[in-house]
Amino acid sequence: MPTSDSGRTARRRAPTLREVADRAGVHVSTVSRVLRQSEPVDGWSESALRVREVAAELGYRPNLWAASLRTRRTTTLGAVMPRLTDGVVATVYQGVEQAARESGYSLLLSSPPDEPEEQRAAIDLLAGRQVDGLLLSSLHSPATDFVSALGLSVPMVALNRHANSGLPYVAGDDRHGGYLAGRHLIDCGYRRPAVIGGPPHATTGHDRVAGFLDALARAGVDIADHHVTHTDFEVAGGVEAATLMLDAPDRPDAIFAVSDSIAIGVLGVARDLGLRIPDQLGVVGYNDIPFASQLPVPLTTVVTPAREIGAAGVGLLLRRIEQPDSVPGDIVLPVHLVERGSTALLVDAGRSS
Repeated sequence: MPTSDSGRTARRRAPTLREVADRAGVHVSTVSRVLRQSEPVDGWSESALRVREVAAELGYRPNLWAASLRTRRTTTLGAVMPRLTDGVVATVYQGVEQAARESGYSLLLSSPPDEPEEQRAAIDLLAGRQVDGLLLSSLHSPATDFVSALGLSVPMVALNRHANSGLPYVAGDDRHGGYLAGRHLIDCGYRRPAVIGGPPHATTGHDRVAGFLDALARAGVDIADHHVTHTDFEVAGGVEAATLMLDAPDRPDAIFAVSDSIAIGVLGVARDLGLRIPDQLGVVGYNDIPFASQLPVPLTTVVTPAREIGAAGVGLLLRRIEQPDSVPGDIVLPVHLVERGSTALLVDAGRSS
């Protein structure tokens, strides 16, 4: 409706891709490419910056429906992330969501139970929504047959648990993280260590335990077979495992738990048994969940870059979508240990034997 003196306002016509290109002084294909891509590692070029400025000035919005007809893409990604109530998984998802949004993609999320058949159903559901790619978190090990059986041609990337799936993956350097935990306890003077690993299907837990045992072996420190055990990633699992270890005559003097939740269970059992932390028992966790530093005994832990894992997973998946013939490499992000009150040099702590 045209504008009139009575104050009626005409609906403003949406600017076209051609108008943005003409105003910016570039080809239409350049505008299309710039507005579809996420920010390059080296930053925007001068012409790309100009395109984005002009698009903002004109109020240009991409016609995603028309674009999907041309490219056979939906600009939608799917994410299957069991255990989303876990703080670490939730932080990974925040990285996924932000990176997808900044890249111009919508995101469909499914958080099924951490069981293979439930995951399969969730993957089938999202694939049926014609997503352009899938991010699969917490794959069960071994996952090669599981992924092959899906029979999907949609690009996929694994997050955290790569599980020998044959998929490109993004994860923290869990083996090195376990090594850091073991090396730290040895350097503090603990000599009867134990480790509580994760469930059998979790490669993250396996890698952390393997790194821990590597550190002990290199230092010539023995570990009793019954001081290597496995549970789930929850507090209750830590309570159960730690009760068996700490209420025994040959209790360990230090425990590495492959998740902070397990470590919290260990700390609770130690408190109930009257063990002094860190002089009678050193405890190291993994992941650095938000309240790890605020516990009654602040937790020494290995910091994993959860948000960065999510963002890097989106970047890797988009490369697979946009360059289907390429074979992108896996991404392993660095981790580090932060020392807090649950461990200390034994000579300084005045440890009584």
